[in-house]
Amino acid sequence: MTLSGPRAHVEVTPRDFPTNRGGLCQKGWTAAELLTSPQRLTMPLLRDHRSEPFRPVSWETALDKVADGIRAVQGAHGHDAVAVFGGGGLTNEKAYQLGKFARVALRTKNIDYNGRYCMSSAAAASNRAFGIDRGLPFPLPDLAETGTVLVMGGNVAETMPPFMQHLNAVKDNGGTLIVADPRRTVTAEQATTHIQLMPGTDLALALGLLHIAVADGHVDRAYIENRTTGFDDVWRVVTGWWPERVERITGVPVAVQRTVVRALATGRDGRGAVILTARGAEQHSKGTDTVTALINLSLALGLPGRPRSGYGCITGQGNGQGGREHGQKADQLPGYRKIDDPVARDHVAEVWGVLPDTLPGPGPSAYELIEALGTEDGPRSLLVHGSNLVVSSPRGRRVAERLAGLDQLVVCDLFMSETAALADVVLPVTQWAEEDGTMTNLEGRVIRRRAAVDPPPGVRTELEVLSGLAARLGHGDKFSPDPRVVFDELRRASAGGVADYSGITWDRIDEEGGVFWPCPSEREPGESRLFRDTFPTPDGRARCVAVDHRAVAEDVDPEYPIYLTTGRILQHYQSGTQTRRVEALAEGAAEPRVEMHPDLAADNGFANGHLVRVRSRRGDALARVLLTTSIRADTVFMPFHWGGEQAVNRVTNPALDPTSKMPEFKVCAVRLEPAGGTS
Repeated sequence: MTLSGPRAHVEVTPRDFPTNRGGLCQKGWTAAELLTSPQRLTMPLLRDHRSEPFRPVSWETALDKVADGIRAVQGAHGHDAVAVFGGGGLTNEKAYQLGKFARVALRTKNIDYNGRYCMSSAAAASNRAFGIDRGLPFPLPDLAETGTVLVMGGNVAETMPPFMQHLNAVKDNGGTLIVADPRRTVTAEQATTHIQLMPGTDLALALGLLHIAVADGHVDRAYIENRTTGFDDVWRVVTGWWPERVERITGVPVAVQRTVVRALATGRDGRGAVILTARGAEQHSKGTDTVTALINLSLALGLPGRPRSGYGCITGQGNGQGGREHGQKADQLPGYRKIDDPVARDHVAEVWGVLPDTLPGPGPSAYELIEALGTEDGPRSLLVHGSNLVVSSPRGRRVAERLAGLDQLVVCDLFMSETAALADVVLPVTQWAEEDGTMTNLEGRVIRRRAAVDPPPGVRTELEVLSGLAARLGHGDKFSPDPRVVFDELRRASAGGVADYSGITWDRIDEEGGVFWPCPSEREPGESRLFRDTFPTPDGRARCVAVDHRAVAEDVDPEYPIYLTTGRILQHYQSGTQTRRVEALAEGAAEPRVEMHPDLAADNGFANGHLVRVRSRRGDALARVLLTTSIRADTVFMPFHWGGEQAVNRVTNPALDPTSKMPEFKVCAVRLEPAGGTS
């Protein structure tokens, strides 16, 4: 199908694929509107001073301007004066090429991506426990056949509606669905059991569940002895988390705790049991330890490797899995290799045709990188691909200040996002239906993205952008704009790594409907089910890691007496850069609402529709009150899909997890102030 003009009609038809079974969410059904949106960027924009308006320029002028800025900044301040910020929605080819561009064409250590804000805690915990990070260790359809599923901090009924059919199938088959969330979300309403815990106490709950599993005789002793290490150290901590103590901290009754453990043990002994985490449990300054405690629970019960059982992470972004495997992360090379591993550096440098010593070392994580922008020793130039930092980063006002202090800000995007509006150069790039490539879903299944329409005249792919910049910087021979060529190079670079794609080809993906990694040979199938016999650790055993609960980074007090938690809603996605421009979605949710319990509203003098300011020590956000009994009376909820005064991430806390460097998006202390006006 080809776009023949501004009124060309494109329809979205769902494919009956194993993961979605023919289902789509509202965002999928309406995605075609973005292809012909009148707000679409269709030519490069440039300005010489940020006080001036943008003016359209040719691609040659725009790329020359960017390359000149890079050379000027690096000439004055060194290679690391230029930074790159990527996105979890980029195809595998673009994510790979972006990491290569940073290390080869720019030779900078400063690259990270918005996936740091999404799956990094689960990735860190999985890597240290299992030696591998893949969202699900089994195909998603297995989930529907299991006996018990515990979802910690996920509202998939709104954020990933097609996923919900697999969870509902568990109940339809007589199984048990348990959802832990401070809110009674649409997902929680469909659960067999809803655990309405206090925000920031997921780790204490996980420790308490393991205590009950041991004390009540539900653990698999043979599995622990034969397939794990470190459980004795874990038990020394967990022994202090008796059920009554956990109830005082989490608000979860002892009887409910025991119900959850019995359900997991019963499921294990029947069809299987699965523990899933999502952002609600992970986006904390202790998110890695929370996931680790839940992995410890799954190992103690003997779940990983058992049919239809184990631990899994519900991946959020479009290419959240593939985007974190091939080099966008600050400490990473393709194939999920560590950038400070000499063997990994030698292998990748050979594929790239450079000397290993020329590759930079690890750089700072996403928020640490943003904090360093424009400072005396920090980056002076930033290239942004597939991210809207001003809306999606915590302490948003400070992020905008950091961007304003740069010598050069370059943004590749489809629309004039809040971040693009601050840039010196904005480059219009292709979107989902206009480009070829591959993506990797939460199962580790590599699938194809096929171009269905031509992009508007004047729009280029990010591979073409990177190729053009590399040529201007003297590396044009190393950066092909052809996604198939890039994927074949990715295969070679990932060979032998944890995320080995070397046996995956575009033809195989087309023929087989997707191929799972690891897949080290074209003659062998990919590994769809992990851990059946061994774990990819040096000794083949999973590692139980001792962790302990600690309080949230910022607890409530008399000045800020209310907990704030954030998340997504049905109509919108991430920073809303795209979905806010779809008429049907915008009509369904034109502005953010701050959900609060009627008792909390009455105590503060608010009614439904009142405008309020949600204020923390870092800033404030504006929203209208939505009264609901589905939330705790000590907590308010606000979605993060809007910018400007409605951006809740102006309020959130940038306290970082020491391991994953995940900011604490999910809980901070706020107060509510009247802002005037009603609905």
